[in-house]
Amino acid sequence: MEMQQVRYFLAVSRTLNFTRAAEECNVTQPALTRAIKQLEDELGGELIRREGRNTHLTDLGNRMQPLLQQCYDSALTAKSLAAKVKKGEVSTLSIAVSRTLDLDLFTGALGEVRRAFPQIQLRLRRGAGAEICEMLKNGEIELAVGGPLGEEWERLDAWPMFTESFDIVGNADPMDLTVEVFRNRRFLDFSGADDFDCPRHELAAVGIAIDEAHMLDSLRDLEALAAAGLGAAVVPASTLRRSRLKRARSPFNAERKIAVYSVAGRQRSKEATALLNLLRATDWEAKLSEDFVDAA
Repeated sequence: MEMQQVRYFLAVSRTLNFTRAAEECNVTQPALTRAIKQLEDELGGELIRREGRNTHLTDLGNRMQPLLQQCYDSALTAKSLAAKVKKGEVSTLSIAVSRTLDLDLFTGALGEVRRAFPQIQLRLRRGAGAEICEMLKNGEIELAVGGPLGEEWERLDAWPMFTESFDIVGNADPMDLTVEVFRNRRFLDFSGADDFDCPRHELAAVGIAIDEAHMLDSLRDLEALAAAGLGAAVVPASTLRRSRLKRARSPFNAERKIAVYSVAGRQRSKEATALLNLLRATDWEAKLSEDFVDAA
């Protein structure tokens, strides 16, 4: 199927007149008729029927028209975007972020990148460590921000950003947010979190029934249930800082290490390089302390 065949068919479907459609497409009528016949042969049926002076779409033509219109519009959009990319008018930055990492932490850096590259298109992915590692390997993303990616890979470059502890969060008074809160409220387990995102082993070691936890795959849902008193959770200190939840430092010694990752030896775009440099240059200890004060 060729785009000119689709264009000719759409012109006839719009005008219901082969002569006007040929003039609109700046092509001879026999050439237009031939192209539409080839399209019909490929689709396996008649699309347009001419009965004397009347021209109308067949049932197959009516069914194909919106699909072919969408196909044609997408092709035009792709062609336009390719031209803009070639001219440097549009750029894309593809990054992945750990499921439990608040984007608020580096929206400032993203804003700086946008100011430097006003036409940038951001493609943001979320995933667990192993999923993010596969995205890096496959070239789907240029940078990733999160905890350990679950495997050793010699081409993986990592720059540490910060290390953080864990908090207990819920709707109770912070003084009551101790391990004992899980005796009365069910543990809320975010199923999208890697082991480094939640000290499940430490919770189990003090007798918390992890296997009886409410299971959620959305931090927004976790926040809603905790705010309603339907459970409590343990989250990294930087996670859900701007939520309505109360929080208190957990007694566990577990820590989470966050880093920014890229693939060694693979050429990075100017946009990715700018973001990487901004993240590496940030004083994360000061930023986290500042953000925590603001959130409080």
